[in-house]
Amino acid sequence: MIWLMGLAGAVLARRRVAALHSQARPLAAALLLMAAGGSVWLALELTDRPRVSAGFVPSEPPNMPIGEGRGVYPGRVVWVYEPDVTRWDGRTGDWWDDENTDPELTDLMVSEALRSLAGQRTDAEAWDALFRYFNRTVNGVDRGYQAGEKIAIKLNMNQDRNNGAPWRLGAGMPSPQVIHSLIGQLINVVGVAGRDIVLYDATRYIGDPIFDKIHYDANPEFQQVRLVVVPWMAINGREKAYEGTGAFVHFAYPGLPNGGNAWVARCAVEAAYLINMALPRSHESFGMTATAKNHFGSIKFPEQPWGPGPLHNTGGRVVPLGTYSCLVELIGSKHLGGKTLLYIADALYPAVDNSGEVIPFRAFDNDWCSSLFMSQDPVAIDSVCLDFLGDEPASLYVQRGLGLDNYLHEAALAYDPPSRTLYRPDGIPLPSLGVHEHWNNPIDRQYSRNLGLDAGIELVAVRLRRAGELDADLVSDGVVDERDLAAFCRGWLAVPGDSSWSESLDLSGDQRTDFRDWASLAREWGGRTRPWEMNAGPDRGRAALYEGR
Repeated sequence: MIWLMGLAGAVLARRRVAALHSQARPLAAALLLMAAGGSVWLALELTDRPRVSAGFVPSEPPNMPIGEGRGVYPGRVVWVYEPDVTRWDGRTGDWWDDENTDPELTDLMVSEALRSLAGQRTDAEAWDALFRYFNRTVNGVDRGYQAGEKIAIKLNMNQDRNNGAPWRLGAGMPSPQVIHSLIGQLINVVGVAGRDIVLYDATRYIGDPIFDKIHYDANPEFQQVRLVVVPWMAINGREKAYEGTGAFVHFAYPGLPNGGNAWVARCAVEAAYLINMALPRSHESFGMTATAKNHFGSIKFPEQPWGPGPLHNTGGRVVPLGTYSCLVELIGSKHLGGKTLLYIADALYPAVDNSGEVIPFRAFDNDWCSSLFMSQDPVAIDSVCLDFLGDEPASLYVQRGLGLDNYLHEAALAYDPPSRTLYRPDGIPLPSLGVHEHWNNPIDRQYSRNLGLDAGIELVAVRLRRAGELDADLVSDGVVDERDLAAFCRGWLAVPGDSSWSESLDLSGDQRTDFRDWASLAREWGGRTRPWEMNAGPDRGRAALYEGR
């Protein structure tokens, strides 16, 4: 009832605000809008609470970071959300068709993610910063990419098991458009030769939607990209996976075959850099899969088929905090996580779980997630993925799990983990492998660095900028109305460091959400965006014109 009264007051005030605005009286409109905001703010204070997930319970309170952040900007995770990239109606064609997943918008999402992650204005500068950070920290030399260096991209092809058969309707697979965008960046921006790029999953097949998207590109460099798959499915232009000579990951769990030593795929061993392209989703055995578990498709134990095999017995959906996790050794291995330049979580069309079909998420207004995550910190990006999945009621194995963040604690504190395990995948102790924490709540989605602290995760939310876009459209629905007013009221009088601070609310750019920002909101009140034109931005070279939904 309180909320309805507050909203009713805001709606009545809106009509008067619009009239004042049309009479060129923005100050009066702003004052009246403040009064309307007061009613909404009071209602929010009394009735609004952060959305609580159906069942997921983190192992520790919010904003308690552990471990050391990695990356050009330590602990940074970029989240690009673009609802217009996904257009599938669930019936017409397949979701991976270009008509249903916009390739131009995918290109823009990948570009903006790279620039935001590296803090650079151009794609070329962003890649150079990422390579230089990696080479400084791993190889002790300040240099970018060198011609001839190989790059392996680990895909999660877990659902592609049918030896070349077409993907079933709604299958949970990597987005061919994201893969094409990534390879286009490597070839056209970084200057990597196609023959030096390999896509692989040593335990599965890589289906035609991906193969055709790459090899039927008119650029001959794309046609030289290699695809490596499980040996018995190496048909139709795919290559067999082989073991890397003398390249093992050691797992400390007792009773594993070969003393706990598993071979690593040769294509990964021979690469100078890896890119881990994961599919974040609920998982029936481990509760959740993201970038760490993606490397189950990179290993095999001697005398056993390709795959993690016995490692499935080392985890579960319910584990006490302080339990051994094989995922730590995958993250820390010099052949896998130790040579990973970039982590990507493809969440354009997440599947309900590791074997199910893609589904709209209730947490995204019953629409597709339409999201891309990117980081140089393996622990931070998996922590963010877990928080997003934990906010989705349909992610049942996450909702029913307990201790799903155990491996993130173990990895963040790998040098002295809660389990007291001696993690030595390469024979030497591990340092911290990244930073872990949980966000403050699923509404504001703020981590410690977002709150002004010099530790923890920083989640950078990115929107594709559009010509004619309204600054005060805070909820990105194409109109400035009561929903934006409600969002604004939550951050009233906030400054950087406050839990309610959000840079998007600081419309005047003075590092404070106050009366100047109210006036900006009043000026745009009732405004609507026009059909959108993508801003090409620096070094973009083109713009994509499309209709907003």
